[in-house]
Amino acid sequence: MATTADIRNGLVIEFNHDLYSVVEFQHVKPGKGPAFVRTKLKSVRTGKVVDNTFSAGHKISTARVVRRPYQFLYKDDMGYNFMDNETFEQVSIQENLINAPQFLHDGQVCEVIIHEEQEEILGCELPLHVEVTVTYTEPGIKGDTATNASKPATIDTGATVQVPLFINQDERIKIDTTKGAYVERVK
Repeated sequence: MATTADIRNGLVIEFNHDLYSVVEFQHVKPGKGPAFVRTKLKSVRTGKVVDNTFSAGHKISTARVVRRPYQFLYKDDMGYNFMDNETFEQVSIQENLINAPQFLHDGQVCEVIIHEEQEEILGCELPLHVEVTVTYTEPGIKGDTATNASKPATIDTGATVQVPLFINQDERIKIDTTKGAYVERVK
């Protein structure tokens, strides 16, 4: 058991029969009345963000959640199969637990979030940016537009993203996995 004095960003606590990660917190000591801690908590399972206020000294239950690197192997009818890089143990993860499954490619290393006490997989996060190859896009014509215009491009994972007109087929580009958007051309 911990108290509100132990609250910090990234701490995972058990709250309302779910696991929540502390996104923001603020210790408040008003001139009149008892101190309290104002928090913004994000559900580890659903991603829902809630605001909550704890009174100072309130007991909170922390959860042991670890992030381990796993390598993506393949997808089958059971889900997405990953391998632990240290123990070579293989696990299958459902698509709804992966933050951007459309950008996964063979051999990619991701972080798998595991609740250690229950040996339960809570989620899988891809790196913030991934490098992919454009497999198909229409050629851009110079002078098409005077503003920032984009066109659809199919990448090697099968997903479609919007790219600037100057991107051609077989070029390597960097994608932001949180937004699913083009970042830059890779040299």
